[in-house]
Amino acid sequence: MTDPTTAELYRDYVMPTYGRFDLTLARGEGSRVWDEEEKEYLDFGAGIAVCSLGHSHPKLSKAIADQAARLVHTSNLYLTRPQGELAKLVVDLVGLGGKVFFCNSGAEANEGLYKLARKFGAPSGRHEIITFTNSFHGRTLGGISATGQEKVKAGFAPLVEGFVHVPFNDLAAVDAAITPKTAAILLEPVQGEGGINPTTPEFLKGVRALCDRHNLLLLFDEVQCGFGRTGDWCAWRTIVPQGVEPDAVSWAKGIANGFPLGAFWAGTRIAGPDADGKERGPLCDLLGPGTHGTTYGGNPLAATAGLTVLQAIGEEGLLKNARELGNHLMQSLEAMKLPAIRLVRGVGLMIGIELNDLPTSFGGEGLPSIRATKELMKAGLLVIPSGERTIRLLPPLNITKAEADKALAILKKVLGVP
Repeated sequence: MTDPTTAELYRDYVMPTYGRFDLTLARGEGSRVWDEEEKEYLDFGAGIAVCSLGHSHPKLSKAIADQAARLVHTSNLYLTRPQGELAKLVVDLVGLGGKVFFCNSGAEANEGLYKLARKFGAPSGRHEIITFTNSFHGRTLGGISATGQEKVKAGFAPLVEGFVHVPFNDLAAVDAAITPKTAAILLEPVQGEGGINPTTPEFLKGVRALCDRHNLLLLFDEVQCGFGRTGDWCAWRTIVPQGVEPDAVSWAKGIANGFPLGAFWAGTRIAGPDADGKERGPLCDLLGPGTHGTTYGGNPLAATAGLTVLQAIGEEGLLKNARELGNHLMQSLEAMKLPAIRLVRGVGLMIGIELNDLPTSFGGEGLPSIRATKELMKAGLLVIPSGERTIRLLPPLNITKAEADKALAILKKVLGVP
């Protein structure tokens, strides 16, 4: 009897919740990964914008090993130094005061934002959150209810009540959607799963003004676009460097390079009185003991990973690298004028390539995004499909120009279809 292949193990024992590609990865180093047959790939997906430092980064590997030998987990009933230090670093990077809650994923971080908004609006009976078409906020029941894509909701009714979807970058639609029930507006400064769609500066400024006018919370989902991906610590500042600040923000993905860690921050805005007229203090203290929690979030090992990643991004100049190589990739792709490419858009190392209709001979059957992803994979480049006709370039923040140029050469060869 022979041992089953990896594909057979997945077929027989793993739930079929993902549309997986026929590729089994075995190891990685930097921006490269290898499959079980030792074929090498340039990884411009980075675990869907997760591996900010690439694979097997020596600083991170050592930090995780050292911490694992010291203390992996206790409980959030106690204090541990790594969580406190990581919280301080995150608050310092945001630069607006406030406090942080640590969890395990982006979906959980967003759940914290929903609860914060409901707690904020409870005294006045407000609970609705305005979100946007093509948004993505996770796969929990709350997350799919918040997401502005119908395909993720199918089969899961009744959804969580209290989310209203309006067109993205449409300030008039937001204004029209605000009612006495509205508590908050939630948006991604750069939509990821929706196809790499940045907000406009005018839109962000206008939404902030509406929140101020109607006493609403402005919530940013930076799960995919945060912590350096756009070339700034905070993606909203890539769009509007000054003058627009959120009330709360969620993160995950790139915060710990693949170690499960999510977080959300809340600022110092005064939450207002409760139903009895008693002042509730700052927003960052609104979720008190017993109102929110997690078993694993922010444990010493996770916090050490997050602290090491964020420190390395700063020490290695990766914000500048993301800006410069992101511009190089986008300008080069636009200059190629490849027949398969309809449009290139993005910010920093968060780039979407929208495809034209592809020849029937290209990549077999299916959506253009899937067909292109498969052909690029055959050529040794991993990218991430998004929707029907967009592929995403989300490489590690520490890629080199040589690696960017290698990816461009593969894209030119594969997408230069007649």
